Amino acid sequence: MTATDKVMYVFPGQGSQYPGMGEDLYHGFKTAKEIFEQANDILHYDLVSIAFTDPDDQIGLTRYTQPVLLTHQMACFRVFQELTNSKVTPVLSAGHSLGEYTALVVAGVLSFEDGLKLVSKRGELMGQLGQGSMLALPLMRDEAQLIAKNHGCQVATMNLPQQTVVGGKDSDIEKLEGAFSELYPRKKAVKLDTEGAFHTDLMETAALAFKEILEQTSFAPSTMGVLSNFTAELHSRDGSATKNLLFEQLFKPVNWLGCLKTSLSFGIKTIIEFGGGIGKAPEPVNKRPNLQSIIKKNFRAFDYPIDYYPAINLKTIKESAKYF
Repeated sequence: MTATDKVMYVFPGQGSQYPGMGEDLYHGFKTAKEIFEQANDILHYDLVSIAFTDPDDQIGLTRYTQPVLLTHQMACFRVFQELTNSKVTPVLSAGHSLGEYTALVVAGVLSFEDGLKLVSKRGELMGQLGQGSMLALPLMRDEAQLIAKNHGCQVATMNLPQQTVVGGKDSDIEKLEGAFSELYPRKKAVKLDTEGAFHTDLMETAALAFKEILEQTSFAPSTMGVLSNFTAELHSRDGSATKNLLFEQLFKPVNWLGCLKTSLSFGIKTIIEFGGGIGKAPEPVNKRPNLQSIIKKNFRAFDYPIDYYPAINLKTIKESAKYF
């Protein structure tokens, strides 16, 4: 692997948070410690405590989940940069929902401070004004859209050709879940642990309130291509369209499948995933990357080989850095 190969950075969204995230980095690298302490200063609360020990069970609340994840992703990224002497030059960055903000920070469109303030307010509004719930269906978009519409719900995320997430009011999702079991007895729908039906019309009130915050934010030209969840195309290089794309992203579907399809036209050979982690084992070292399975399944479906490297904790960052 060389630093000249076409690289895309990716950043996961909610669902990849866990108590203890970042503690290994904080104690291992001054770079990471500075990021976490800067986040504390910007937010005026103890984000470090929430991320590391979560004494009051707050890490799963959207208002805290989002800034914790962005901070952890940036700490992973900065440590990776340090270990590779910043010689990796990506052509693209992309993030799943919340992760799109980290992608914009890494691309220089947003400062870390502005990105953190935005996701803090975004999470607060989504938690306060959100309603409804979400259900992952093992169906293609058209099939999912039909059953969702018949039960007053909407498509919220396209992750894979055969995985679509829908959202709606709690009562409608419950009815949809029952209907799905009857229509597809051999398939399993999975209820997601969220504080609302994100990326649907039920988030429009939060999006309109968030738009006022976006209007006060400065967006700089990007140093690399950044993919939009909403359009599955690039943000304008001058940052002029980003404000509206982030507004739309809050209450319109996340087209992650489309983003990965778009990356093919850039000849991507390598994907590096930063931050977050999933799995029941509590220690960072035993966590698995959130997006790895989805990314690999999609690229197999595209019949397009890629190299994939996780950079989600101290162990994986050190291992992945050796290849560059």
